[in-house]
Amino acid sequence: MPIESAEKMTLSLDISESELDYMLEKEWLLTNSRGSYSSGTVLGCNTRRYHGLLVAALHPPVERYVTLSNMLETIEYQEETVEISSFEFSDRLHPLGYKRLKKFRRGCGVHFGYKWKNINIEKSIYLDHDRDELLIRYRFEGVKGPLHFKVIPMIALRDFHSMQSSSATFQTDREGSIISVRVLDPNGPAVHLCAPQFQFDSGADWWYAMHYRGETLRGQHDYEDVWAMGVFHTTIEKDGELALVVHATRAMESPKDLDFDINQWVTKQNMRLDGLFKIAQVSDETSRDLVRAADQFVVRRQIQSGKASTSILAGYHWFADWGRDTFIALPGLLLDTGRHTEALEVLLTFGSVLDQGQIPNRFDDYGGAPHYNSIDASLWFINAAWSYLNHTGDQEQYHQHLRPMIETIVKHYRDGTRDGIRADEDGLITGGSHETQLTWMDAKCNGVAFTPRYGKAVEINALWYSALRILAESSASEKEQKHWLDLANQVKSSFIQVFWNVEGQYLNDCVYPDGGIDCGIRPNQIFAVSLPFSCLKQTQQKGVLQCVEQHLLTPYGLRSLSPQDNRYRGWYGGDQFQRDSAYHQGTVWAFLIGPFIEAYLKVHKHSKRSLANASGFIQPLIEHVMREGCLGSISEIFDGDFPHCPKGCVAQAWSVAGLLRAYRMIYGI
Repeated sequence: MPIESAEKMTLSLDISESELDYMLEKEWLLTNSRGSYSSGTVLGCNTRRYHGLLVAALHPPVERYVTLSNMLETIEYQEETVEISSFEFSDRLHPLGYKRLKKFRRGCGVHFGYKWKNINIEKSIYLDHDRDELLIRYRFEGVKGPLHFKVIPMIALRDFHSMQSSSATFQTDREGSIISVRVLDPNGPAVHLCAPQFQFDSGADWWYAMHYRGETLRGQHDYEDVWAMGVFHTTIEKDGELALVVHATRAMESPKDLDFDINQWVTKQNMRLDGLFKIAQVSDETSRDLVRAADQFVVRRQIQSGKASTSILAGYHWFADWGRDTFIALPGLLLDTGRHTEALEVLLTFGSVLDQGQIPNRFDDYGGAPHYNSIDASLWFINAAWSYLNHTGDQEQYHQHLRPMIETIVKHYRDGTRDGIRADEDGLITGGSHETQLTWMDAKCNGVAFTPRYGKAVEINALWYSALRILAESSASEKEQKHWLDLANQVKSSFIQVFWNVEGQYLNDCVYPDGGIDCGIRPNQIFAVSLPFSCLKQTQQKGVLQCVEQHLLTPYGLRSLSPQDNRYRGWYGGDQFQRDSAYHQGTVWAFLIGPFIEAYLKVHKHSKRSLANASGFIQPLIEHVMREGCLGSISEIFDGDFPHCPKGCVAQAWSVAGLLRAYRMIYGI
């Protein structure tokens, strides 16, 4: 049976040479439970420093290295030679392999279909879910007579944030059929290649100045050198398959046994996905696509006890596991998909490093101590814990493990913790200073805080009120319940007095310690409607919703600032300073579609008309999943101005979670 007939394809894309630049913007991504990934463009040409056939996490899910960057593949047949690879240099693409590329498909692997003469060549890439192991298969059809095939692996062996140069020194070893390339640092990366069907001739050739256009657009260094380690070559006389396995380790480690059973790889992955679909009770193709997209962010992390536990990566390619992103995304990624055990593990993973009432803003990219510079991660943890209880009814785990953590958070926030975070005399939470960025609108570059939101931020206090109500609702005694309700009522009264904009009939965004008010129209106010418990009256909720819909709603999410505000930036691009200055000043955030839809349906009481309207609101994002950006996922952000081009991370956890939750709220599945 042909492999592709056994593999469930979710996407098929015809390639047109006339759309070269457009196709170079379309990307693909395979991930595993270690935080490792394989990624590139649908033309096979790398356009980012973060692209690579095997980007391995050596301290899962972080400390990631581009080990195998790409492949140069050459076919000699009937006295002619063709290369099916493509790389970009400053003035051209070379070779022109994309001209032979006819189709890109994605199943549990990705597949590139080439045609030359009367030969069909399919290159398939599979990433093992639990090991840093990549299988590349080449399948040939239409071969009549000798066909010589050569593969030259392009080696990078560098941190995925950096670039390689020809000044690097690598060590090459051979042990049986396995060829290993290592950096000299024993703690650095190594890559091991095994291809028993090929012969290998060693070499030491650098390819200079590979150009990555995606880095040019980001104002970053956009050239690197990669090392051609040698050539794998073989000859076939008829149709058949060739395979190569790639494995990444630390330089001091030896490769493990490498698995070449392609059928077993595909069957194992299909069975795993089928299991996820069954747990999630998917009933249509869109649900399948979203459940599959959600799975890409679920990883394993070592916690303090040394035990592996579940965590969530915020986004690919460059984000690790962030507390805020994790707990905003958790209800959609894990609870709505039926992965309740993993949801609890995520809560306990972050809860195990709860410190002074704070959940980490993020775990360190290189395995260092967690970072606690956030005012909202802990409050989103509480909301996620409450969602866990409501989805599962698991009173035992909630009261034994989660509620004590919630009480610790609330007491520290009330009494005071890092960065001046505390309850003011009016019961509202205040925190930070002009030097800190503690909310999700945290862009800061060269000492400039582009969205200073210190003092009392609207969504922080919406979360605070909801947290107090959660404690009251889950109290063991009437006395305890009254205690938390009294605090909540004080917060409710103060919240309306401090944040309600009577003239505009919406919520102000932030009140500074000196009494100054930022009355800019931002999406943060939507959480005061969408959260489980709201401070607002029904008429006020309606006012907030109308304001957000009128000023901020786009086909791909909510703008971070109204276009009518003189601080508005409708285009996200340029160097880091330019990008950060636009990041929360008008840029569209896809994750906000979730709370917007939740608020919209709540205000309109889930009427048939509101459900129909909500369905229309999310349709462009559903189409984006399969047609734009990183195929099969959702971008982090979009330009505020039309045509709202996708930007930022190509695959973002809370973007997927927001759409998944919205889809299930609308369609009840």
